[in-house]
Amino acid sequence: MALLQFGGTLAPKLGEKPQLLPRSPALARVLCADPRFLVSKNSTGVRSKHLVAPTASLHSRTSSRLLNHGSSPRFRSRRGSRFIVRADADFYSVLGVSRNASKSEIKSAYRKLARSYHPDVNKDPGAEQKFKDISNAYEVLSDDEKRSIYDKYGEAGLKGAGMGTGDYSNPFDLFESLFEGFGGMGGMGGRAARNRPMQGDDESYNLVLNFKEAVFGVEKEIEITRLEGCNTCDGTGAKPGSKPTTCKTCGGQGQVVSSTRTPLGIFQQVSTCNTCGGTGEFSTPCNTCGGDGRVRKTKRISLKVPAGVDSGSRLRVRSEGNAGRRGGPPGDLYVFIDILSDPVLKRDGTNILYTCKVSYIDAILGTTVKVPTVDGMVDLKIPSGTQPGTTLVMSKKGVPLLGKSNARGDQLVRVQVEIPKRLSSDERKLIEELANLNKAQTANSRR
Repeated sequence: MALLQFGGTLAPKLGEKPQLLPRSPALARVLCADPRFLVSKNSTGVRSKHLVAPTASLHSRTSSRLLNHGSSPRFRSRRGSRFIVRADADFYSVLGVSRNASKSEIKSAYRKLARSYHPDVNKDPGAEQKFKDISNAYEVLSDDEKRSIYDKYGEAGLKGAGMGTGDYSNPFDLFESLFEGFGGMGGMGGRAARNRPMQGDDESYNLVLNFKEAVFGVEKEIEITRLEGCNTCDGTGAKPGSKPTTCKTCGGQGQVVSSTRTPLGIFQQVSTCNTCGGTGEFSTPCNTCGGDGRVRKTKRISLKVPAGVDSGSRLRVRSEGNAGRRGGPPGDLYVFIDILSDPVLKRDGTNILYTCKVSYIDAILGTTVKVPTVDGMVDLKIPSGTQPGTTLVMSKKGVPLLGKSNARGDQLVRVQVEIPKRLSSDERKLIEELANLNKAQTANSRR
């Protein structure tokens, strides 16, 4: 859409692309041609009446003065301006930096945000669009010339100067170029990253132990199923003897760009190429692994469980997970522990709890009872006069500290005194005599 000047009035001309005003080369182009622009011609031959697109504000004046260029990213309406285009985004806010931020601060902010919102890491629905916005903002603010134009005229000023919003048509290429010297992100973004060796996924296994195995540790042989490198194709995924060719769908980029024209402009969406799976290459798949380069196999491994593990503990076995792609290192195996409860002994951290029942006679006179522990049956002395609910401590008869097998918790024995519900006549007679004796001693003590 072009703006034509008839006398002192500007009017849009339908069917043509936006162009810069002849007398204002720094002014931004109109973002899109909106079919709602209506032009009418009056009797004097001057086109005057028109509607304005929602993304742009058009004003006609007889004055030829240029816009007043301020520091704000949004153009301000000034007397004498021909038209105003308001930017939709504030690149500084997108990166979370101030307008006077240094290039190192801008780069640091981009790296932090790009790592957080990369689609391979962040699976939220809006993460990919956020990643593209961040990359777009960085492309502009990291370039001194583009940043200067943006500070004066906003995002539309870049379009008016014929620069677009960056030299990178693909935000993943920008990400890849910046992180290339920092070790990458483990197979994230770009054909180069996807063609590098990728570490295999981790595997998990649920292991059930009995009470004593968890306390003292145990060595178990477990059977796991995982992905291992294909011996037929040596992990390449290609049929032996065949050579990979460049994918015709994406041209070897590993990604395809689809464009959609909307009233607000042309929107581009980048997605992984379905033909090559993002590798940028196409080859005849291996008959054994189907092109994955890995096959699922069962393996038995020996696992040493340390003393003191508890339910919910997780053991990590390095390099026993799935094999990596294209010769990448394997993942790890994570073993999740579940412990069966003991019918007698209960665990409380590193301590073991046990309830001991004694008769009221033994509680009064004292006695020695046998108590079960994880070490076997142990004699426990019940002192005379032990009260119901008393807790006795059996030192170092508990659970070893995880990683410190020489240090152990205690076994706590709670004494439960049993009171008989029924008494024989002889027992009742003796209890009554004891009660009378106790009353007499109490009366004498009060005198």
